Amino acid sequence: MPDKKPRILQNGHDMLWSLIPLVLACLLIAGIASKCEFSPGGPKPGPVPSFDADAAFKYDSRELGFPIRKPVIPEGWQPNSGSRSIVSGDGGGDSSNIGFITEVGRYIQLTQSDATVETLVPFVAGDGRIQSGTEQVGGRQWDVFDDGDSEAIWISDFGDARVLITGPAPKHDFEKLASAIDVAPLQR
Repeated sequence: MPDKKPRILQNGHDMLWSLIPLVLACLLIAGIASKCEFSPGGPKPGPVPSFDADAAFKYDSRELGFPIRKPVIPEGWQPNSGSRSIVSGDGGGDSSNIGFITEVGRYIQLTQSDATVETLVPFVAGDGRIQSGTEQVGGRQWDVFDDGDSEAIWISDFGDARVLITGPAPKHDFEKLASAIDVAPLQR
């Protein structure tokens, strides 16, 4: 029988002394790369990405087969994203999406489409929704789809296109955006 235990069965001091230089090396590399920051209060919001909503509205009004309406963007809101997508299924069509960050940092999205309400709502929501009520804003009726667990969806049929509002923003921001949408579409 051997007199000494194998080295692995001895105490953990050797492992501790081996890990200390490795941890210091990792901290040094992270500090040099400036990708690490100590923030005791939690993460802080970064800058809002810039997006040219005016150009997107003009481009979509020329390229899409339905009228695009450009809202008067409320004071303090900043456009931060935009996209176009194809709404698939019966009653589908094209859609134009512009996202905004409100003055208090909440996201709200404006979608305009020639798809039917029955096709557009599940496309945006990702699942079927049941209408929970209506809201009257500026003489226009908005159908509300809000189950309390998901982001609310407001949609109104403008005849030649459907306009949909969604996002985690509060109801008063939905009302602001709904009232900012002009009935007259942009000229092609």
